[in-house]
Parts: sequence; C-alpha cells; structure tokens
Amino acid sequence: MRPPPGASAGIREAATDSLLAGLVAMALAFPLLGFHLIDSATGLTLGTRFGWVAAAGLAVAGGRFALKLIPWRPIPLPAVALPHGRPAFGWTMIGLAAALPFLPFAGRNLMDKATLVLIYVMLGWGLNIVVGLAGLLDLGFVGFYAVGAYAYALLAQYFHLSFWLCLPLAGLFAATFGLALGFPVLRLRGDYLAIVTLGFGQMIRIVLQNWQDLTGGPRGISGIPRPTLFGLAFAPEHRIVFLYFIILALALLTNLLALRLRRLPVGRAWEALREDETACRSLGLDPTAIKLSAFATGAMCAGFAGAFFATRQGFVSPESFTFMESAVILAIVVLGGMGSQIGVVLAALLLVGLPEWFRDLQQYRMLAFGGAMVLIMLWKPSGLMSGRSPTIRLGGGG
Repeated sequence: MRPPPGASAGIREAATDSLLAGLVAMALAFPLLGFHLIDSATGLTLGTRFGWVAAAGLAVAGGRFALKLIPWRPIPLPAVALPHGRPAFGWTMIGLAAALPFLPFAGRNLMDKATLVLIYVMLGWGLNIVVGLAGLLDLGFVGFYAVGAYAYALLAQYFHLSFWLCLPLAGLFAATFGLALGFPVLRLRGDYLAIVTLGFGQMIRIVLQNWQDLTGGPRGISGIPRPTLFGLAFAPEHRIVFLYFIILALALLTNLLALRLRRLPVGRAWEALREDETACRSLGLDPTAIKLSAFATGAMCAGFAGAFFATRQGFVSPESFTFMESAVILAIVVLGGMGSQIGVVLAALLLVGLPEWFRDLQQYRMLAFGGAMVLIMLWKPSGLMSGRSPTIRLGGGG
C-alpha cells in the first residue's frame, strides 16, 4: 500500500522540526549540563558530561517528533466540571485535612509538608481575590507576605506581644500596604499594572534587606516566639500538630471570607471590574474603591499567612520573600483555574507538595515542579477547575 499523498511531506516536516528542536535543546543544555565540578584531593577540577547534552537533545527531538505526528487534543475531565459535586468534594478534603494528624503514617515530615502546602493554599486564596475575581494582575504579592511576617517578628521582639495579638495587626499592616499599592496603580491595566506591582514587591524586599537597624538586614530576625494556647507552650512533637491546625483554621477562614465576599455586592463588583472596567464605570460603580478593596483584602490574607510563617520558622530574612515566591503563588492561581477555590488547593498540592516530596533528589526537584506545570497546561489549558459556578443564578436558580 502506498502512503497517503500528504503523509511523506508531514513526516519530513515533523523530522525537520524535531531536529531543530533537538539542536536548540542541546545548545541550551551545553552550558548547564555539559560541565560540572569534581572535588578531588588536588582541588576542584572541571569535568564534562557531553552524554547528558546528547540525551537531552534526543529526548526533546523524540518528544517533538511524537507531538507532531500524533493528533493531540486536551483531555476533557468532566468530573471536575460538575457544579453539584464540588461542595461534597470540598467537605471531603476538609475532613481529610482535619484527620491527617491522627492517621498512622502522619509523621513529622508529612506534617511539615502539609503545613507548607496550606500556607501556599492560603496565599493562593488571597491572590485569587486580586487576580481571579478582580482581574488585577499582581506580581508583587510576596511583598504583603513579607510585611505580615516582619510585622509579627518586630511586634513580638520589641513589644513582646503574643502571636494571637499580633495576627490581626499583621493583617492590618499588610492591608495598609495593599492600599498604598492600590493608589498609584488606579489608572493602570494589564502588563503595566503587573510591572508596577512587581517593582513594589522588590522595593519591600530591598528595604527589608537594607534597613539593618530595624529589620536586621540580611541577617534577618531570629528568636521569634512560638504561639501558645492560653499561655501553655507545647513540646516540639506536639507543636507541629498545633501549628498545622492553626494554619488549617486560618486557611478555612480565608476561604470562607472569599466565598462570602463573592456573594456580596463588593464581590460582584470585583467580577464586573474583571470583565470590563469601562462597562463597570458606566453602571455607576467606582473602580477606585473596587480596586482598593481587592488589593486590601488580598494583602490582608497574605499578612495573616506571613505572621504564621514567621512563628512557624522562628526566623525571617529577606531571602524568604523573593520574586520566585510571587511566581509560584501566581502559578497556583492560574493553573488551578482563575477564581476557583478548589482549583487553588489542587494546584498547591501539585506545585508545592510534589516538589517537596522530591527534595531529597536535590537537582531533580525543580524538574518535578516544571513537569507538573507542563502537564496541567497540556491537560487543562484554562486551569484544573476552569468551569466555575456562577455567583448568582437568574430565574430562581438560587
């Protein structure tokens, strides 16, 4: 049998494209994988790993050739698009999270990883208000996270206030910084807004790094007190569980706040602003107040998470609040599905929990992070939970 008329041309095109992709991959992998340092008795010497470079090129070329020849369509996942199944799924996840410390395999390592995931879930829900509901692209969200952490650290160090007193103050300080960011960007949209918020986040980190008399500069602040329960301190093995339940409660309160605000007039105003600011203004809504409320609410949630981060670590420094943190939080919101609360949880489990499990593999840890992002974008380009239920239904739908 002779192949179809266009089959040979398609194969040649796929082979040429995959060859070019392989060569580009080899060029990029040459300085990254082709050389490594060898520690020997005579000192450090430079070794080569050109086989790794060739393997990277072959892997990319083979993958590209397969993608060009195999018809690819995003795989639909109807199970997560059922609106009536989400409440049950959400309550199931809450029940599993509450029962996690009592399971037989829940050791210290697992509890630490679960606590870290919940921190990013809380941050993702806070940023989801700004990006997912209000449609304001914020690349400096980690700045509010840093404000909350340093607010608790400084209040505990200089005024000897407890965690429970500092927690609302940290949220208040972060919300104030959110308002301070909101005023200069009132007339900005899209990429311009993203650039300004990115600069704002970097400014906060640089101030924390250089104001050594107050923040300790690069040395940070150590000796941050741990939270207590009615003045009772916990042993180290019990404190891990106590911290886990604190961040679980804070995350659930953040989720409840976001869900309730979404159903209030301010939440509908955020969604109207996201869809069309001009139409929003023509309806008599004030975009200034809407933007400021979104920035302040999201920043307040980040401030709460920052205060918990400080008390969990017992130490804060500017290196904990780099742009990479903002990128991870934004990736959680986008890959989970804009405006989806459950999507944020699933994306945090994949993008934070999965790399943590690969931490022992060191150089392959970020490979797991990148692989999770690529798989999500291939399977669900608009996010894991892209089919979000409407805020309000007309015609008696509830």
